Amino acid sequence: MTVEWPADKVERRPIDALIPYARNARTHSEEQVAQIAASIREWGWTVPVLVDEVGGIIAGHGRVMAARKLGLAEVPVMVAAGWSEAQRRAYVLADNKLALNAGWDTAMLGSELKGLEGFDLSLIGFSAGELAAMFDVPNFEPGTEDQQGKLDQLAPKIVQCPHCGQEYDLREHGQG
Repeated sequence: MTVEWPADKVERRPIDALIPYARNARTHSEEQVAQIAASIREWGWTVPVLVDEVGGIIAGHGRVMAARKLGLAEVPVMVAAGWSEAQRRAYVLADNKLALNAGWDTAMLGSELKGLEGFDLSLIGFSAGELAAMFDVPNFEPGTEDQQGKLDQLAPKIVQCPHCGQEYDLREHGQG
């Protein structure tokens, strides 16, 4: 039995004919768009943009932004035919959220990463800090103020005398 899907055929369309969804809740930083563009340069186009019958983008806004950055004139698309407005709007959200609900098998991930020796790991989207943590390498990336505290202020270092119970702030005695 052959099932006919609402988006079953890939075609190419001019990038200028695609209409971004004005109410898209997903954001794409310049850094992420650059990562997507680097991915397209390395592996080519692997996932079509999903559009409605009039060319409105349902899924693939980041890929379209990356394609513009690369100067591409056309991109592969699949047309989701016959969807109601509610189905289209819901899928815009589902496409983004469902991917975020996945997890990682960290042992398998570490094994796969180790097997990529010599490959440019910056292309796969993990930060240097994430990769360092997976390889048990110290992370020397600058931390945030929340992680490190205010570096221009010493935190109180209170100790209590075990004999009299008096509390002392060691900063006041040049030891903190």
